Amino acid sequence: MSRRSPAWSTSPERKELLAIYAEVDALFDGWSCTCSRAGAGTAAEARCCHFEVTGREPYPTAIELAEVAHGIRAAGAMPRDPRRLPVASLGACPLLGPGDRCRIYASRPFGCRTHFCDHAEAPLGQKPRLPRAKVSELGRRVADLATRVDPRDPGPRPLRRALTGLR
Repeated sequence: MSRRSPAWSTSPERKELLAIYAEVDALFDGWSCTCSRAGAGTAAEARCCHFEVTGREPYPTAIELAEVAHGIRAAGAMPRDPRRLPVASLGACPLLGPGDRCRIYASRPFGCRTHFCDHAEAPLGQKPRLPRAKVSELGRRVADLATRVDPRDPGPRPLRRALTGLR
């Protein structure tokens, strides 16, 4: 399936991907991150989507990029060119908008949903450890779906680099 296919919004592949995303979101329901809470202070303190600060960056598959492209079209927003980000951006995700808010939040990739930040906190009363085994299982399901949809998919790649291919 082409990333730019107008049928993406109603495709069974998208439905399956969104179902996996719903499982991830439910798994992390109530989790938070101290560096992304409202009132965290300056943009430099809101680190989660500043890849140079966290040292981590989501690696979406082609099927996830189809959903990212869908989110970009729905929001009417093209990502900022990562090659032209100001140094002060701290390697910010090109999909951030004003106030360091994700412009495609509902369509964000798996990696953005899994609290990969070291500052993630479980809800009160729950184990303070990330559910890594379940996250790995869900990640494999996304990878399997990507392979079924496009066996030639080169696999996950850094989000900023992948976004340059969406232009």
